[in-house]
Amino acid sequence: MDKDSQGLLDSSLMASGTASRSEDEESLAGQKRASSQALGTIPKRRSSSRFIKRKKFDDELVESSLAKSSTRVKGAGSVESGRCSGSEPSSSEKKKVSKAPSTPVPPSPAPTPGLTKRVKKSKQPLQVTKDLGRWKPADDLLLINAVLQTNDLTSVHLGVKFSCRFTLREVQERWYALLYDPVISKLACQAMRQLHPEAIAAIQSKALFSKAEEQLLSKVGSTSQPTLETFQDLLHRHPDAFYLARTAKALQAHWQLMKQYYLLEDQTVQPLPKGDQVLNFSDAEDLIDDSKLNSLLPFHFTSELTVADRRQKREIRQLEQELHKWQVLVDSITGMSSPDFDNQTLAVLRGRMVRYLMRSREITLGRATKDNQIDVDLSLEGPAWKISRKQGVIKLKNNGDFFIANEGRRPIYIDGRPVLCGSKWRLSNNSVVEIASLRFVFLINQDLIALIRAEAAKITPQ
Repeated sequence: MDKDSQGLLDSSLMASGTASRSEDEESLAGQKRASSQALGTIPKRRSSSRFIKRKKFDDELVESSLAKSSTRVKGAGSVESGRCSGSEPSSSEKKKVSKAPSTPVPPSPAPTPGLTKRVKKSKQPLQVTKDLGRWKPADDLLLINAVLQTNDLTSVHLGVKFSCRFTLREVQERWYALLYDPVISKLACQAMRQLHPEAIAAIQSKALFSKAEEQLLSKVGSTSQPTLETFQDLLHRHPDAFYLARTAKALQAHWQLMKQYYLLEDQTVQPLPKGDQVLNFSDAEDLIDDSKLNSLLPFHFTSELTVADRRQKREIRQLEQELHKWQVLVDSITGMSSPDFDNQTLAVLRGRMVRYLMRSREITLGRATKDNQIDVDLSLEGPAWKISRKQGVIKLKNNGDFFIANEGRRPIYIDGRPVLCGSKWRLSNNSVVEIASLRFVFLINQDLIALIRAEAAKITPQ
C-alpha cells in the first residue's frame, strides 16, 4: 500500500510540474507577442526554402548557363590551387569536386618558326602584285621582250597585246620606271620570278619579230613550198639572229603572213592603174543597158514594180500635203520661225505653239481626220476634241477685208464677242480669235493687202 501511494504522489507531482511549465511557456509567449506588437515588428512567417520549378525564358537560360560555367571554372581553379598547396582535400570537398567536374582548357600550341616563315613567304607575292597596279607581271615580261626585239616603243605599243589597253605614253612611262625606278623595278622582278614556267614560255612565244629575223625569213622564196624542216634548218644556221623561244612552226606562220602582205624579197606590189583605166561605179552603171534588163524581167516582176511605184507616189503626195504641218511643228520646237509675212502670205493666225499662214483667199478651220482634210488643223495647237471637224471659214473680200464664218456647233469668240453657228464677223489686224479655249491672234499683211486694194480700186472705175 505504501508503494502504491508513493507512486500516485509522484505522478501527481509530475503532472503539476508539466502543467505549470506549459503555463509558464504560454505566459512567456504572450509576453513576447505583446512586446513585439508594442515595438511595431511583425514576427517572421515560416516558409519553405525549396526552389519552385517553373519554365525559364530564353534570356534566363543563357544567364543560368553562363553562371554555371563561371562557377565551374572557379571551382576548378580553387581545386587546383588546393592541390598545389599540398593540403589534401576533405571528404566534403571531394564530393563537391565530383559533383562539379572542371572542364580542362587545352593550352594553345606554340607556333613553330617554320609555319611563320611559310605564312610570310605566301603573303609577299600578294603584296607585290597589289603594288603593281594595272601592269601585271605578264605585261612587264611582254614589254621587256618586245623592246629587246624591236628597240622601238611605238612598234611595241602597236604590235603587243597586253592584258588591258595602254596608251603610248603609259607604255613609255612603264618602261622608264622599270629602268630607273628602283622600287618598281624590284617589285616587278619579284613578280616576274614567281610566274609559272608555262606562262613564261607562252609569253616568250608572243615576242615580236625583229628586223633581222624578218630579213632572214624574206629570203625564203614565195614560189617554193617550204616545210617545217626548212625553217628548222634556218634556225640551226642562224641561232644568234633568232629569238631563243622561236620554233619552226612559229617561223612558218610568220612567213605565211609576210607572203600574204607581199613582204618577201621576190614579191612586188603591183601599182594601181592610172588615168582613164580606172573604172568607177558611175561609168559601170552607164554601160548597163536598161532595155536589156527590162526584157529579162518576167511579167509578175513588172507588175510588182508598177504597184510599188504607185504606192511610193501616193506616199510622196501625202507627205507634200502634210509638209506645212511639219513645218509648223519644227518652228514651234526650234523656236527659229521664219518672218511672219512674205510675198505670198496674206495673213497669219498665230497661236501659243504654232503659226498658220494664210496664202489663199479662203481657208477652212477645224479638226483634221482621215476622212476630212482641212487647211488649218487646230489640233496642232492643243486639245481640240471640242472643235468641229469644220469649225469655220476665213475669206478675203476684193476690197481687202477679212471675214470669218462659223460653221461649227460651238461659238467662235472674236475679241470677246461670240459668233454663233451660221454667222460671220469681220476680222481686223491683231484680232483675238478664241475657239474652244484655244486662242489665236490674227495678223494681216498690210503691205500686200494695200496692193490688193489698189488693184481693186483700179478695176472698179473701168
